Amino acid sequence: MIKKVGILSLGCARNLVDSEIISGRLEKKGFQIINLERIRNSACDKIDTVLVNTCAFIEEAKEESIQAILDLIELKKRNKLKRIIVSGCLSQRYKDELRRHLPEVDAFQGVISLNHRRDHFRLTPGHYAYVKICDGCLNTCSFCVIPRIKPRLISRDIDSIIYEIKCLDMSDCREVNLIGQDITAYGKDLYSEFRLPELIRRILRNSQKIKWIRLLYLSPERLSDELIELIAHEPRIVKYIDLPLQHINNRIFRLMRRNINSSQILRLIEKIRKKIPGVAIRTSFIVGFPTETDKEFKQLINFIQQMKFERLGLFMYSREENTLAFGLKGQVPQKTKEERYNIVMSCQQEIASQVNKKWQDRVLEILIEEEVEEGLYIGRSQYDAPEVDGLVYVRSKTKLSPGSFVKVFITDTLEYDLVGEANEYR
Repeated sequence: MIKKVGILSLGCARNLVDSEIISGRLEKKGFQIINLERIRNSACDKIDTVLVNTCAFIEEAKEESIQAILDLIELKKRNKLKRIIVSGCLSQRYKDELRRHLPEVDAFQGVISLNHRRDHFRLTPGHYAYVKICDGCLNTCSFCVIPRIKPRLISRDIDSIIYEIKCLDMSDCREVNLIGQDITAYGKDLYSEFRLPELIRRILRNSQKIKWIRLLYLSPERLSDELIELIAHEPRIVKYIDLPLQHINNRIFRLMRRNINSSQILRLIEKIRKKIPGVAIRTSFIVGFPTETDKEFKQLINFIQQMKFERLGLFMYSREENTLAFGLKGQVPQKTKEERYNIVMSCQQEIASQVNKKWQDRVLEILIEEEVEEGLYIGRSQYDAPEVDGLVYVRSKTKLSPGSFVKVFITDTLEYDLVGEANEYR
């Protein structure tokens, strides 16, 4: 009888790739892999082992990971499963503490090394994939725990990436998302120079069916003119720039140990929007960083209102031990952080609504994700990354398949999503 292993992947897309690698190795050894999106009794029926790949980036992620482990322990006590394995960032960071407090867990494993050869088991739908091209980071941001969990930048060699791309191109994959902590640093460790543009050109030469190539996590310090020009002029690279900024105040930047200032950021955004008309810029910010004043927070709000970012992620500062910011005096009270978070989200909600309204009565090319009911589908435009951005609700009299591209006439706009009708299927 084939043993079944449930895989629960928590956290970011980089973690998901690690979970796919683990799943591929297990499948090669003869196990049947069950993708668990969440813990529930029915999903764990007849599963021998569940492996949960955890996240420990911020407090909220740690809490989610611990709760998932506790849920699995409860199922084990009720004989719903036999073994629990915990892997990933939480296990890497707190292995000894977890062993002491969670004896019901059968094994703890840390983060896996960057794999140059993928034994594939896809945990994403067939029409899109994540390809991790590097791991670790060159930056030493004071708030970030990643350098304590993962090694300094490690890049995959170009040939291994191209091999994976060719395999995806021969399948039904239509969108590839290149990911890493900071993919603009790709190649520096292997080749003594940044080689992301070269890698992208080789990907383009070695693929035909993959229609969208998305670049996730571009450091503003290393977003070069060469890369901007490549994004601007290559139609298969989506016009979507994921540019984590974290703040705009120069004093906060220095405390964060970000090697950039507000003037450089303003010039960079101006350049991106000039060189890539219609681009969607996605960024992320942190509110409540230690010593952040009301005036500095107001500067951030004014900046967001001025820039009108098409997509925005927001975090309340999480005080993480073993980071440089942990010992900073002037920690902002939780209530203040929550108030500032709500102010920014309210502001961005209005901006997102305004951004969406520009698509009213226009046609967008949409990648269909799934059918939610007869004649109604959800999909994404090139301006929306999987899982984190908005959706397009598509009405169609013609049967549509996941992974197909459809011309959609936008009939209504919501705060974050769009509604439309398919008028061309191919």
